[in-house]
Amino acid sequence: MRRLLALLLCLGGLSAQAAAHGVKVISPERLPLEGGQLALGLSQDWRQPLPGVQRALIIVHGRLRNAQTYLKSGENAAGQAGQSATTLVIAPQFLNQSDSARHALPATLLRWQGNAWMAGEPAAGPVAISAYAVLDALLQRLQDRRLFPALKEVVIAGHSGGAQVVQRYALTTGNHPELKTLGIDLRFVIANPSSYAYFDATRPVAFETVSCPGFNDWKYGLNRLPVYAAGRSPAQLEQGYVARDITYLLGQQDTDPNHPALDKSCAAETQGAYRLVRGHNYFDYLMRRHPQGLPQRLVEVPGVGHDGDRMFTSPEGQAALFP
Repeated sequence: MRRLLALLLCLGGLSAQAAAHGVKVISPERLPLEGGQLALGLSQDWRQPLPGVQRALIIVHGRLRNAQTYLKSGENAAGQAGQSATTLVIAPQFLNQSDSARHALPATLLRWQGNAWMAGEPAAGPVAISAYAVLDALLQRLQDRRLFPALKEVVIAGHSGGAQVVQRYALTTGNHPELKTLGIDLRFVIANPSSYAYFDATRPVAFETVSCPGFNDWKYGLNRLPVYAAGRSPAQLEQGYVARDITYLLGQQDTDPNHPALDKSCAAETQGAYRLVRGHNYFDYLMRRHPQGLPQRLVEVPGVGHDGDRMFTSPEGQAALFP
């Protein structure tokens, strides 16, 4: 019995590893970008004008890169909120090189090395574009009033690894004055990330610096910033970040310190033992640094652990995405 149990656990681990090394479904749509193409999923055909769309929801997948699963979650959340007709759900897919090999994908499709897309690193091919610049390109397309004449709001949301992307993108991206000129609001929803980028060397968990020398390097701190953030000081990045409209969405049951997808690096462990406490620690850190108040809020989702679909389709998730 013990041998059988060990075998089943081993197979389960192998299955998880296999899922992490190759996606099952390649998203069907394409967005041309600087000599390459991004794979993505869409809830509506954006090649033609969408006069009824008032909100765009850009939803970012986690480390499994299962964009179509997240597209469905976004569609479900919009449907339950009665916002399907007025919401365009966009699910970019950050493929990696193993996906390209497994599915024999065309060389024109953007692909990253491993999980480098999470930190905003340049693609491995066919052009060296940052994953964050991909989100910029999506925002630029949404500014086209010929296609989206009624658009009032863009929400960029992510869960788990996708939430890591959204948090770092909100920190490093510019002000997008074109959106403001058009009267389009920009909001962020960050759900259950494993870690956050801090603005200084302060951490909530005591540790020996010598045992964790990279604790303040990107993507955990602002040392060794990616090329995408070049030219801006830490103070400028923080000033931009704390002005953002951000909802931190945390599952009350996301409390497993041994969750298989939890970042257990020493840099992440300095932020807390598990995702729920790491989120609270980071929000408290921001409040201490900016006691005058921020346009940001932390919302717990009762009864939900590390589950993106349940997070976004919960009443709290729907309120964050579709206020």
